[in-house]
Amino acid sequence: METLAIKIKIGAREYPMRVKIEDESKIRQAGKLINEKLRKYKDEFGLDDNQDLLAMVAFDCMVEALETNEANAGDSEHIRTSILNINALLSKAL
Repeated sequence: METLAIKIKIGAREYPMRVKIEDESKIRQAGKLINEKLRKYKDEFGLDDNQDLLAMVAFDCMVEALETNEANAGDSEHIRTSILNINALLSKAL
């Protein structure tokens, strides 16, 4: 497992990281999205406090993660039900 030393700037700070080479673009994209949300909240609410802005971004990301997990759980249940139905049909056919 090869790692790469990179620096990611979030808000006003730079964070050194060691990441897997195959994860670099994903991690840079995550940093870019965080910075975009920071700018959005700064413009929208007129805030300058980086800690407040980062807390708002963290909260927003957690809500999005919960919504995604909920959607995935629903999809998984639908797939499970479909597989059970197909299995029952195949069992009848045989």
